[in-house]
Amino acid sequence: MFNRFCFGALLLAGFALLFTGCGSTGLDAIQVTPASASLAVGGATLQMTATGTFGNGAHPTTENITSQVTWTSAITGVASVSASGVVTAVSAGTTTITATAQGFNGPLSGNASITVSGTGTGTSAIVSLAIIPASQTVAAPPDTSQFIAIGTTSSGATVDLTGLSTWSSSSVQIATVGSPEKTGTVPGLATAVSQGTVTVTALYTNPVSLTVVAGSASFTVTSGGGAQAVTALSITPGTESLSASGQTGQFIALATYGSSGLIQDVTNSPQLTWTSSIPTYASITSGLPSGNGVVKGVSVGSTTITAEWTNPASGSTPASVLTATASVTVTSTPAPEPLLSLTIIPNSLTVLNLQGSGQFLAIGTFSTAPYVRDLTNSPTLTWISTFPNVFPVDTNSGGNTGASAGIVTAYGSGGATIIAEATSTDGTIQTATATFNCPLVLPNPPTTAGSCYAGSEASELLETVTVYNEGLNTTNWLVTAPSATGTANVIHCGPGWALNGGTGGSVCVATYPIGTPITLTATQPAGSTGTFGGWSSNCTTISPNPSTATGPNTCTITPDNPPFSATNPANTNITVGAIFN
Repeated sequence: MFNRFCFGALLLAGFALLFTGCGSTGLDAIQVTPASASLAVGGATLQMTATGTFGNGAHPTTENITSQVTWTSAITGVASVSASGVVTAVSAGTTTITATAQGFNGPLSGNASITVSGTGTGTSAIVSLAIIPASQTVAAPPDTSQFIAIGTTSSGATVDLTGLSTWSSSSVQIATVGSPEKTGTVPGLATAVSQGTVTVTALYTNPVSLTVVAGSASFTVTSGGGAQAVTALSITPGTESLSASGQTGQFIALATYGSSGLIQDVTNSPQLTWTSSIPTYASITSGLPSGNGVVKGVSVGSTTITAEWTNPASGSTPASVLTATASVTVTSTPAPEPLLSLTIIPNSLTVLNLQGSGQFLAIGTFSTAPYVRDLTNSPTLTWISTFPNVFPVDTNSGGNTGASAGIVTAYGSGGATIIAEATSTDGTIQTATATFNCPLVLPNPPTTAGSCYAGSEASELLETVTVYNEGLNTTNWLVTAPSATGTANVIHCGPGWALNGGTGGSVCVATYPIGTPITLTATQPAGSTGTFGGWSSNCTTISPNPSTATGPNTCTITPDNPPFSATNPANTNITVGAIFN
């Protein structure tokens, strides 16, 4: 029934099957190891391995295909997985890690179960970050020192986040520091470039809440050419436009030292003085320990900002002064209203019946009145569900009038994290999270149909069924199937699709409700020749069994039998091949 024949490459909508010749081998199975594992909340990691079995049943061989599969996590809020198969614990719970690749007869996958233990919630798993040691000193370039980033979870546990943090140096002319996004570098390894002191910063982003925690340390290079005079001074940006309502902006002063060309931020240096030519139009801070260069709109008009640097006398070299200028225009236009924070109300919703829904509201806090605003249906806010196949959430990113965003509907048991993401007028992004649940309740006494118990999941979601033909016959035979409501020949394809006015093509696609049985029928049109070689895969029932050479033959499939859950998410497609000879 499962005879295989040589045939050329056949490109299908959404996937491809490639056979290169008689006797060619293909991927038959994928095994993920370890099959189950436990990790602790707060960033613990584990390398998964995918092993492929090849040979199509004859003389099977195995091979490590970890780098060739696609890795996914069913619940990224519990544990995420990288493209190379590294699993990172996020919050307490259980998720399924899946490795997927194209096999001989279609997509194949292997699964592993990951349990994350601890009291972290994912939205605040890492609450602080510290760099160890707090300061390091080296003698001269190119000496190096290693910094380590240690995160602290909400439960008080500590986690090494050196390789998961983004590292930076306040001045790459003095020292550089390795970071995961910098290919070929070691995260946290600082390298001296020239004399001076820099601040080394590590940033870690919590994967669910997207909140960022930071840690810093100092790195000093004691020698590297001696002190040099500033030979050039500049201000960035060169121009600034502010509102007379008191809007502020930041100027940065950059000094270039000697012949080495070292450029350093001297905005807060005691050797630098900031002035405004007309402070009644715009004022600027100067002479403070920090926070210098901040300009503030006072009244409508234009003014010039000047930064003045003094090189002290050294030996026979007299003192010298360098200046740089920038312009500020103050207008009567109201200042932008940046979004300061975002909150979802309520922070958790639970429904007890399938197709039950709940409404979340997104409330934004702004810097100007009205300070609190409802952003639920704003086109600048996007609603996201971490489990969209079972718990979809409405959004209004298209700006539709009268839309009702933030509504989540349950099509199965389990739960999802709902994320609201808003973009402010100043370009910054604020996020907030909430949870939505349809808990599994076992029947006692027997449950009423529609509640969130296993086997009663709704079938409103649709998935795609793709039918294609294999084998040597390219002139006749048909595959047909009705719609879920009984409309005949919604599926009408195969090598004989054009006979009798057919319009299906050699490959055809149709959508059906998830869980609805579909019966495909292979028939040989009158007067045609050839034989039927069987169904390739995915048939739950075949009639007659074994298939007859002249047909008709049927294949019944049930796309994605429920129940759906976090570890058994709804698939969105199924493929069936019919072999014609």
